[in-house]
Amino acid sequence: MKRTTYLLTFLVLFGLLLAACGAAASPAKTDTAATNETTNETAPTNSGTDSGIVNTSAETSVNTQDRPITEEIVTTQTYIDLYNRLNDSVVNIQVVSEGSQPDISQFRIVPDPENPDEALPDLPDDFHQQLETIPQQSQGSGFMYDKEGHIITNNHVVADATHITVIFADDTEAEAEIVGTDPGSDLAVIKVDVDPGQLRPVALGNSDNLQVGQLVATIGNPFGLSGSMSTGIISGLGRLLPGGASAPGGTAFNIPDIIQTDAAVNPGNSGGPLLNLSGEVIGVNTAIQTNGATAFGGTPTFGGISYVVPSNIVTQVVPQLIENGEITYPWLGISGTTLSDELAQAMDLPAGQNGVLVYEVIDDSPAAEAGLRGSEDEVTINGLNAIVGGDVIVQMNDETINDFDDLLTYIVRRTSVGQTVTLQILRDGEPETIELTLQARPE
Repeated sequence: MKRTTYLLTFLVLFGLLLAACGAAASPAKTDTAATNETTNETAPTNSGTDSGIVNTSAETSVNTQDRPITEEIVTTQTYIDLYNRLNDSVVNIQVVSEGSQPDISQFRIVPDPENPDEALPDLPDDFHQQLETIPQQSQGSGFMYDKEGHIITNNHVVADATHITVIFADDTEAEAEIVGTDPGSDLAVIKVDVDPGQLRPVALGNSDNLQVGQLVATIGNPFGLSGSMSTGIISGLGRLLPGGASAPGGTAFNIPDIIQTDAAVNPGNSGGPLLNLSGEVIGVNTAIQTNGATAFGGTPTFGGISYVVPSNIVTQVVPQLIENGEITYPWLGISGTTLSDELAQAMDLPAGQNGVLVYEVIDDSPAAEAGLRGSEDEVTINGLNAIVGGDVIVQMNDETINDFDDLLTYIVRRTSVGQTVTLQILRDGEPETIELTLQARPE
């Protein structure tokens, strides 16, 4: 079924630039441009493909609605102390990857000036293969996790790396090896073999307790400028961000619970920590929102919105990467979207009905085996085509599902491979109960 008719495809498109792969000077040229954009250029919305990571119960967010506002004194010295305490825990990561062979088809071969009439020889068929592949250089940030030498960064910082160099705040260097990577959460763990006295691990905070408006800071290496600090606030919570893993058919799995901040993040910052004023890491800087270009060309830079993988996903993923080198994801096997009022009306559902409308059920998935139904009817809403008619998921086990982020977060944070879950759905407006067993997501 063609998915181009989805109502979501008519949203205004923006680019998501991975914040960290600032390109360093390569042997062929000096170009600091970073062009690692995600394949899904749509701004994060409450729609996508389900994915999961590990079996961990989510802590209940603190309800602060009725809490009296108390005065908190934040001064310049607060940020100075934060920087002095945490800068030594942040590292610059220099990466060399295989890259690709150069395309020389646009270059003209000049005849021998001594024999201008001499015919030019034909290039051999394997001429391109004879050229040495030009290595690609890039950079990012990371932070120390423990005294064993483990360092946390983004997967896209070290993906396809052939050589990794970690540069510490005192300018000493050490080679690093990859311990584990997870494209699904865009997290990775690398390891250095150095004196433990050189390592200053950070403390991980509880990202479930974050609030919009909370003051934050980040330390990293934007454009290779080591030890740079920027400050801001948390400007949004519960965003979705396309990860580096894809479902069958090519739809990107989303990372849930993404933190949005206005702290300045630029190429080279990816993998660095987002900090609260207590000095705890509350997330890993991962991507920035851009329009895909700058006014004068070149590298898209910070435009006021950055996306951060929350620390509570870090605490789930990193121990498994250290132990196993990879993550096993539970998988439901649907694509869908948050049920809007317009979609509910088109399906003759009550006004204000919440839930996740199932667009598509992927073949051979747990959802397909359990008999979930996707959408097949086309309607026009505000002049745009939309697909309706599928099952609406309103509850998973004891968790009410109001939107797609609720569903994705529950799978990621509170389920595991092989677990049987109970879904409450609306089918043709009537409530039904379906049980299914989550499977490992296909590679």
